[in-house]
Amino acid sequence: MPFTESGTRMRSVLRRGAAALAAAAVLAGCAGGVDAQTDGSDNRYVEGSGASTAFAPDERQAAPEVSGETLDGEQVSLSDYEGSVVVLNFWASWCAPCRAETPVLEEVYGEHQDAGLEFLGINIKDNRTAAEAFERNQDISYPSLYDQPGKVSQAFRDTVPPQAIPSTLVIDREGRIAARVIGATDYSDLTELVEPVLDEGGGDTGPA
Repeated sequence: MPFTESGTRMRSVLRRGAAALAAAAVLAGCAGGVDAQTDGSDNRYVEGSGASTAFAPDERQAAPEVSGETLDGEQVSLSDYEGSVVVLNFWASWCAPCRAETPVLEEVYGEHQDAGLEFLGINIKDNRTAAEAFERNQDISYPSLYDQPGKVSQAFRDTVPPQAIPSTLVIDREGRIAARVIGATDYSDLTELVEPVLDEGGGDTGPA
């Protein structure tokens, strides 16, 4: 009997340990923190530290040409924003840091839109219905490409790891990558990245 009781206690401890590990995985955020809304896609996403990098004009690489359909059903290409500074933000409805940074993106967009700043979201690895609900609930005023397969993030893989979400890129008026943030950004950091690029001059034209 003592052996049986000991074995029972051991099994109970193991069950509690397994439950704790499962709970920790759920709380891990975007590092694999997905649900059924991702349509069973590759879920190996990691949350970046929020570290930012600004590139001097002579160090900038041309952004790849990307296009697709927005969540509103419109066809959009990055080349439509020629002459504007563009902030690209990679997000998904299941990513908690993406939700937290949305008010920051909206604030920076609203403050600098008249200076020629445009925003374009890139929704990746997501369920379209969930993504549309996210846009409505968060009152997002700029468009987002619906890129469930993650093709756009792959196009930018030389600058931002495709597995890092959220991530943000600043594209200058000549279509070059001027800055990046891997992870969630905040108001001060994003403003400090955007304003110098806006000050470089150029027109204030938006999408055609």
